[in-house]
Amino acid sequence: MAEAQHQQVSAFPLPPMEFISQYTPENVNSGRAPKPPMPPKGKYFMFGEEFENNDVIIRSLESQGIRRLYPLHFDHKRELKKLNHSILTSYLDLLDILVKCPSGSNSKSPSPGTDAPTLRKDKLDDLNLLFIHIHHLINEYRPHQARETLRVILEKQKKERLEIADRLEHYLDRVMFMLKTNVETLGSDSPMSWNGAEDAEQKHTVAESAQPAPDEDELADAVLLKLIEDQDE
Repeated sequence: MAEAQHQQVSAFPLPPMEFISQYTPENVNSGRAPKPPMPPKGKYFMFGEEFENNDVIIRSLESQGIRRLYPLHFDHKRELKKLNHSILTSYLDLLDILVKCPSGSNSKSPSPGTDAPTLRKDKLDDLNLLFIHIHHLINEYRPHQARETLRVILEKQKKERLEIADRLEHYLDRVMFMLKTNVETLGSDSPMSWNGAEDAEQKHTVAESAQPAPDEDELADAVLLKLIEDQDE
């Protein structure tokens, strides 16, 4: 019973197994898997907020009914630093209010004419507005972050392919070297190498061309000698 009472429950819902089980490799290859749902048209709600399909990726502060604290043309890095300092200052002011007025409206307010709950609420509203602005500025970097992530992925793929090409070229050079070594070894042991027959034919042609042409007197003497040998036989 104790184990059943202390059973851990996931904070997130379980995956829809009835839907996932339909996307088997056989169903996907045969086209029997369910088609993805169509994108919503018009307005839709997500996380309690209303959205439209034609909304920009990052909506402006004015479209959300939020007062802008920085100008339209600004330096993101500089404004983020200023917002960070403002958040720190507002937080220290809130701590000072809580120290001087810890028990609520009955305590003496640090500012004349203003009660402590109002000061605390004003400081909390200021912190909320500052955090919204700093979160908005960070979100404006999301498209840049997506482009940089894609660039890094492409550079990584390019580097991997170049390394594969270099290894392939290295192995090809080794294979060509081994083939050349084996051909030279076979050529020295046997005349029937790849270029052995052609080399032998060329050497024979060169040897024949190097011999001098026979003289007519030498031919006549050779014929006479042959006749004398035939008569003696």
